[in-house]
Amino acid sequence: MSGFSITWLNLREAADQCARDAMLKQHALDWLGLGTSAALVNGIALTPQQAIVVDLGAGTGATLRALSAPGSQQLVWRLVDSDGDLLDEAIVRHGKHYRIEDYQADLAIVGELPLGGARLVTASALFDLASAAMVDALVTRLAAMRSGWPCGLYAALNYDGTTEWLPAHPYDIAVLSAFNQDQRRDKGMGPALGPAAADHLATALRRVGFTVQTGNSPWQLSGDDAALVQELINGIAAAVQTAPAIDAERLREWRRFRLTHAATGSCTVGHIDILALP
Repeated sequence: MSGFSITWLNLREAADQCARDAMLKQHALDWLGLGTSAALVNGIALTPQQAIVVDLGAGTGATLRALSAPGSQQLVWRLVDSDGDLLDEAIVRHGKHYRIEDYQADLAIVGELPLGGARLVTASALFDLASAAMVDALVTRLAAMRSGWPCGLYAALNYDGTTEWLPAHPYDIAVLSAFNQDQRRDKGMGPALGPAAADHLATALRRVGFTVQTGNSPWQLSGDDAALVQELINGIAAAVQTAPAIDAERLREWRRFRLTHAATGSCTVGHIDILALP
């Protein structure tokens, strides 16, 4: 899997946290026994003391922070990532206050992921980087787990292929098209689903009997997010610069224009959250 720096993860976290669909997040907390409406299994209310959360692509612990609520320190947080440095950072930030198990693992080898005993599997900004085969394998494992302890899936911030800039630029559409093509490259987990990830994941989960809810979770970026916007512009330009349909000079002009307006314009990047419960 392609690595992400701690700097980038720190930069995007505030936008991620604001973007998450509030209703789905609350329902995930309820499922963990942390909300106002406790989830029931066979008529028994679930409590945090019984819960293991397996966070795939955990990074520095952003999902743990997003689901922080009274009682969340009673959960077992099983953080799984291919990058040991990110896991080390998560331990530094949360190891003294949370019950954490860290696993460095290849996320593409789904059969070896430590899902045993999980009440909830979580992932943030992950499945648009994953292949259809990986997603299907994970859904198959989750479905098989229902014969034991029931396990749900909370998958937030899946990129949906939409980006809108203000002020607009004539090359926005061409750049977005090339970027969405780049999003389907192999990111280390097979040919990536990119913007199709949320639809593919939701369909696969419904097919095996999960109750699936979806919600929009767009980044709403303004001049207050100028540092993130600048990094986003530079990242998009780098990703599409070798695309056959992109003219190098027009791309340079697009990048100059976008950077000029980073502190005064706005940008909306579409994402979709998914909550699937058995």
